[in-house]
Order: sequence, then structure tokens, then C-alpha cells
Amino acid sequence: MDQEQEGEFDVNRIEQGLCLLLVDDEEAFLQSASKVLQRKGVTVLTANRGTKALEILAEQSVDVIIMDVTMPGLDGIETLERIRARYPEAKVILLTGHASMESAAQGMEHGAAGYMVKPVDLHALLTKAKQSVGQEG
Repeated sequence: MDQEQEGEFDVNRIEQGLCLLLVDDEEAFLQSASKVLQRKGVTVLTANRGTKALEILAEQSVDVIIMDVTMPGLDGIETLERIRARYPEAKVILLTGHASMESAAQGMEHGAAGYMVKPVDLHALLTKAKQSVGQEG
């Protein structure tokens, strides 16, 4: 089984282009954010729930995961815990529509690389994603 199949994160792949996994239960956000980021040369994968994100990560290597905290079923914090257990080097940026210091602190305790409040500026989000993998903003 090679690295891609194991779902490991290969930082050397960044030179070929940034690959993001967007995880959010708001379909409109997934579609609009994907379009904007793809126009900037970013490869974007999407998942509308935490379980789907875990399925994608089992088969596809990504550079950064951008995930909403509040989702039905497996929420963003629980999904983050599972991602960190399986892929300790994964870079995860959390998003929320509710500016909650408690959820921000909880996410950072579980190893999130960053935290942003919706509505998010996609340029700022892309800058934070690049910074999390060592690229200049």
C-alpha cells in the first residue's frame, strides 16, 4: 500500500498545487467556496458531513482540511479528534458560524491549525491554509 492509499499527508506535493478538503453541511457554502478556490488554482474536494470526510481521507491525500464545527451527526470537533488519531500530521482549520471562544479553544486543544468565523473571507482562508503548510500567504 503506498502513501496515497494510506491517506498520509505528503507536504512535498504542495509544489504541484494545494489540495483542500472542505467539510461543511451547508451545500451553498461548499459550492461557492469551491468555485472561488478552484479559480485560484486550488484542488478542492468536498464533504457534507464528518463521516464523508473520513471516507475521503482514507482514499485521498490532502494538504489542508477546512471544516465547519457545527454539523449534524459527527460534528467538527469529533471529526477532528478522529482525523488527529489517524493522521497526526493533518492540518485542520475549523470554521463556525457562531463566534464561540469555547469551541475555538476546544478545537485548538485537539490540534486544529487554525480557527475562523463565518462568513469567512476566502482570500484570508486560502492564506491561512497556505501558512499552515508552510507556504507564503
